[in-house]
Amino acid sequence: MWVSDNWDKKNYELLDASDGERLEKWGRFTLIRPDPQIIWKGERNHPAWKKADASYRRSSGGGGAWAENRLPEKWTLPYEPLGLTFEIKPMGFKHTGVFPEQAVNWEWFSERIRQAGRPVKVLNLFAYTGGATLAAAKVGAQVCHVDASKGMVQMAKNNARLSGLESAPIRYIVDDCRKFVERELRRGSFYDAVIMDPPSYGRGPSGEVWKLEDHVGELIELVSRVLSPKPLFFLVNSYTTGLSPSAMGYLLSLTLLPKYGGRVEADEIGIPVKQTGAVLPCGSSARWVQK
Repeated sequence: MWVSDNWDKKNYELLDASDGERLEKWGRFTLIRPDPQIIWKGERNHPAWKKADASYRRSSGGGGAWAENRLPEKWTLPYEPLGLTFEIKPMGFKHTGVFPEQAVNWEWFSERIRQAGRPVKVLNLFAYTGGATLAAAKVGAQVCHVDASKGMVQMAKNNARLSGLESAPIRYIVDDCRKFVERELRRGSFYDAVIMDPPSYGRGPSGEVWKLEDHVGELIELVSRVLSPKPLFFLVNSYTTGLSPSAMGYLLSLTLLPKYGGRVEADEIGIPVKQTGAVLPCGSSARWVQK
């Protein structure tokens, strides 16, 4: 497992995990959030369980809301290993604006970009609030940040400002990622690296609901066509329980190895749990990299 274990404990820490919920420290605030991976019922001995600043409660009809909410509307949180700062804003569907487990991927591709010895142009699809965008820009990459949500793109711009990257070569696009890639192909635009974090569910051009595991192969194939002749890496993330790391790795192998060679690796990503010393699995990643 690839573990995000470089967070400064004063900034972010997963304090405990039990009975479908995480107990997390986000700066000076403590949150309880649901997590379907937490299928065990451990003893809730950590004192913060009883005095969390807010907890996200799911409703029987879908969705949910923050309860016992003693939080400000937003605050900031640094990720010191890469010199980044994020705006934290509790939102619907339990989100805060940052996926802390992704730090292990930020550090991995940042080192790849540093070692490239050439200008690197990165395409970040389903880019959310810009964690990966900022990590790539911080080490000198030119980044195209694409997300369908105007609000998330605005948060990414806020995060760039907080991280001292307001003038970095980042192109922000509010658009459907598939349609954007199709237009880039028609324009003859190419990228040295791709990062993509597609949602588990989405909607097709006619409004039909689609599941990621049914379409991820064709999505990877489409996006692979915007790679430059000498690409650096291709990273795919997933939080879909029906899509294993090995399956995503296999798809990258089928798509990229015949044309570019290189190698593929895939694994779960996770965060250490302070109370138990174990690691909470938080999703999956597959990486293709040029040797």
